[in-house]
Amino acid sequence: MPASGPIQVPVEGFVSFTIAILLLFIGKSITQRSPLLRKYSIPEPVIGGFVCAATVAVLYYVFGRQIEFDLEARDALLLYFFAGIGLRADIATLVKGGRPLFTLLLLASSFIVLQNLLGMAVAGGFGMDPKAGLLSGSISLTGGVGTTLAWAPTFVDELGIANAMELGIASNTVGLIAACVIGGPIARYLIQRHRIQPSGDNDLDIGIQHDDEHRTHLSYYGVLWAWLWLNVCLMLGYSLNETLEEAGVKLPMFVSCLIAGILVGNLGRWLSRNRERQWADEGQQGLALISDICLGMFLTMALMGLKLWELEGLLGYLSIAMGTQIALSISFTLLLVYRLMGKNYDAVVVSAGFGGITLGSTATAIVNMTAVTQQYGASHQAFIIVPLVCGFFIDIVNALVIGFFVGL
Repeated sequence: MPASGPIQVPVEGFVSFTIAILLLFIGKSITQRSPLLRKYSIPEPVIGGFVCAATVAVLYYVFGRQIEFDLEARDALLLYFFAGIGLRADIATLVKGGRPLFTLLLLASSFIVLQNLLGMAVAGGFGMDPKAGLLSGSISLTGGVGTTLAWAPTFVDELGIANAMELGIASNTVGLIAACVIGGPIARYLIQRHRIQPSGDNDLDIGIQHDDEHRTHLSYYGVLWAWLWLNVCLMLGYSLNETLEEAGVKLPMFVSCLIAGILVGNLGRWLSRNRERQWADEGQQGLALISDICLGMFLTMALMGLKLWELEGLLGYLSIAMGTQIALSISFTLLLVYRLMGKNYDAVVVSAGFGGITLGSTATAIVNMTAVTQQYGASHQAFIIVPLVCGFFIDIVNALVIGFFVGL
């Protein structure tokens, strides 16, 4: 690396998007050739994204080049993805999901408290301000990058923790990587350990089952039909988000698009219940295809943006802090989440996504659940309650808990 520092190499948006497509092909190819990766339902976008992150790190350390991808398209992909979940959501399933949703919210809220207590204990053990442990707790892990960026100035200005931003971003990076790889093994362990009967339902919320890839019927009008209604949901979602903000209620944009999808999808099914449904049925296949592509591209682009060199100088602390956080998440999932969510296949899929809730992001939770359902069958309930808990309720709880610990 040059003594003056790495040379910045910007990669504009169109090229970054094209590279992400190539990485998805690479991830799929590697996964198809690896029975181990398929056995443990490791998502294909994770493999492609890691290949890119590792390559970028080599370019940084060996050749002194820092690749900067323009990832603006990533956020739009997330909106399409959640609008697609909403369009496929049936109100009857939502009603049945009321109690599980409350249970999952209670579990996730309890975990936030444990996560912060653990983070503060580890930080104190390293001779740091215990409150610095919150940055390796729910701020960066449950909250993600956005919450880290929002709270870091408070830690710098009011608590005197100068490296708060670096600590939070590094913890989020490790957490995201861990969340991507633990979901599939957790699901496989629970299915085998408790002899759970998978649903075998091919009507997946996202994507298609591995064994059905060559039998899926797609049509030009089916994809176009799905694309039309996804755009309608995004427009409605933007309007809903602006209306709520004017009323003093702030939601993540993807939650507004999820709600819009639920409203549009159920209204459309009600209006067309006695009519010809050929286009609607073909549209379901098109919707599954578009949603699968958007989710895969989003996670690939998220991993493309990882800067592994930012972990330097924090390896000792991060090894202990994140090792214990990951162990806590896995133990909590196996001992409490699976049992309290019903000890059935839906509970298995929720458990696969719980690491995304507690260590990564909403998209990580969903991509883990998608990989599991592609192998074992659909879980419609899981794909409704996990996004709602991840994307809406838990942010409110997390903000209150963080405020409490910071104010101690």
